[in-house]
Amino acid sequence: MKIIETDHLILRLLTTNDADFILKLLNDPSWIRFIGDKEVTTLEDAKNYILSGPISMYSQLGYGLYLVELKEGKTPIGLCGLIRRDSLEDTDLGFAFLTEFQSKGYAYEAATATLTYGFNQLRLKKIVAITSKDNDASSALLEKIGMNFEQVVITAENSEELNLFSANRTP
Repeated sequence: MKIIETDHLILRLLTTNDADFILKLLNDPSWIRFIGDKEVTTLEDAKNYILSGPISMYSQLGYGLYLVELKEGKTPIGLCGLIRRDSLEDTDLGFAFLTEFQSKGYAYEAATATLTYGFNQLRLKKIVAITSKDNDASSALLEKIGMNFEQVVITAENSEELNLFSANRTP
């Protein structure tokens, strides 16, 4: 089911049929470097990741991580969406793209649309995002979409220091 449409992209709900793509993305070198090894090594692991993560969040909150695909050809290229983490007070904007689709403007397009969706459709008052301290590309993207560096945090899910960015809905 389509959630967001932009000039070049469709963001839609993940299903277990996306397990092949999730297996590839979660084992992409940039995912492992900046997000971490989720130990998803089989199609069954990928299906379980989809069921216990995004699909569970859709049913609990009505939103979550969405599959990002190119409009033309319906090629899956990444994930972008909104996540609730126990260790953060506010909803978190998250995104990750296969290496071959990075630095092409797709993350900017998806993240901008997701931020707008969070404020306008979901009526969230504040949205945050976290990045590894050495993930300069993601930090620059967050600033480009209007988020501001707020502080360094350590989350329960990750023992390393992370940069926390935030944006508030304007009336």
